[in-house]
Amino acid sequence: MTATATSTERPPKIVFDAISGMALSAAAANVVMQLSRLPVGRGVAESTVDSGRVDKHPIKRARTTLSYIAVAMLGDEDERLAMRREVNRAHKQVRAKEPVPYNAFDRDLQLWVAACLYWGTEMIYTMLYGDPTREQVDALYRHGARFGTTLQMTEDMWPADRAAFEEYWTESLKKIEMDDVTRGYLRDLTELRFLPAPVHWTLGRLHRFLTLGFLPAPFRDELGYPWTPRDQARFDRFARLMALTNRAMPRPLREFPFNVYLRDVRRRIRKDRPIV
Repeated sequence: MTATATSTERPPKIVFDAISGMALSAAAANVVMQLSRLPVGRGVAESTVDSGRVDKHPIKRARTTLSYIAVAMLGDEDERLAMRREVNRAHKQVRAKEPVPYNAFDRDLQLWVAACLYWGTEMIYTMLYGDPTREQVDALYRHGARFGTTLQMTEDMWPADRAAFEEYWTESLKKIEMDDVTRGYLRDLTELRFLPAPVHWTLGRLHRFLTLGFLPAPFRDELGYPWTPRDQARFDRFARLMALTNRAMPRPLREFPFNVYLRDVRRRIRKDRPIV
């Protein structure tokens, strides 16, 4: 039996702890990881569906992505089904044959995206709370399959347990690849170049530092940025501050904005309005 969450299972406490607003500081890093598989990177960088592009509509894209994460991990089955239908509708338009074939319905690539989201979720939890117990890891990992099964990924595609996932992850790192198009797109994202000049000038360097800090070395190297021991020491100090801040906040603030986006999705479903 594969290690996946059942349809009626309530999210365990570690899931609520891991879906923290502090994860937003690692959001761009996770996007870089997902798009480091060349078909995904080219498919997104050259997408003609402007409504879903972060460089064209950053606020809408952020709402869609965070709503997806909230529903996938915290929503019930009806809410996940509604999200799947909406995402499918958008993904029908995202495909390419030249120069790099890509189809947003490719289940193997969806598995990769789900794996990146899970890896980032476990990383954030560890930064905020320390190493989880084996029971906590197992619970979080089973539930993490929802990142993929809320799309077209079938449950049996999710590696059977955390050890199998580690093997999958290690092998997948050998497949990361960027060309000039995807590297340029992701460097623009890393430095916020697609935002208005005052925002780019003010926050671009900080955003690049945080994005690189959250990235594992193979992704950082493929992106083409240096990272020194001094950079790592600065980032480690930031991570400690992030954990202290998270512990000091009441739970509703720790869960923001995911709690707000989940309520928004539920409101949109009740009123029969688009989710994405």
